[in-house]
Amino acid sequence: MTAPVSYILKGKQFWLTAERCLFWEERKTLIVSDLHFGKTGHFRKSGIPIPANVFKEDLQRLWQQVQYFQPSEIIFVGDLFHSHANQEHDWFMRWRNDFPFLVMHIVMGNHDLRSKSQFEAMKLIVHNECLKIDGFCFVHDVEQEIEDEDIYHISGHIHPGVRISGNGKQSLHFPCFYFGPRYAILPAFSRFTGMAMIEPNRDANVYAIVENSLIRVG
Repeated sequence: MTAPVSYILKGKQFWLTAERCLFWEERKTLIVSDLHFGKTGHFRKSGIPIPANVFKEDLQRLWQQVQYFQPSEIIFVGDLFHSHANQEHDWFMRWRNDFPFLVMHIVMGNHDLRSKSQFEAMKLIVHNECLKIDGFCFVHDVEQEIEDEDIYHISGHIHPGVRISGNGKQSLHFPCFYFGPRYAILPAFSRFTGMAMIEPNRDANVYAIVENSLIRVG
């Protein structure tokens, strides 16, 4: 694992990782978005031959991040699951049971189709719209017009990507962290997702995830 990159938000120490996580040092909180567990199983049920190890690799990466940062809690910023229960749900439960004392929150996303009681049975604390902590609001899909300027929003949902151009008009697309003046958008943790290309504003900070490295763009 490459070394995390330091980032200060509202005077708080955060760390960005090439494994698509954000770690809040003062609160010992690991923050991830758009894991889409169950998506590969959903595709296989539809007859599309997606290897099961895609999901297992994502779960292993998450386990590694927990081992590295030793958080006291995790915030899943929406779309923890992609569909209704399947075999990948059982694998997640085995993973969850390996960390019985780790507090886990889920902010509901548009793909989180299970009921509140089903999430609570997984020992997850459910937040229907947002989770507010110390001047931050964790929400799955941030609204572009944010009324409360004192609250900084951290979101996911769109799976942000950025275009990096090279010589000869060549360009490549990479997932990224986006930090604007009033909100941040986290990359999708799952590697089995698409990307929505963004055009960063001049006052935004963007970090592209290129293989196992973070590269500041612009």
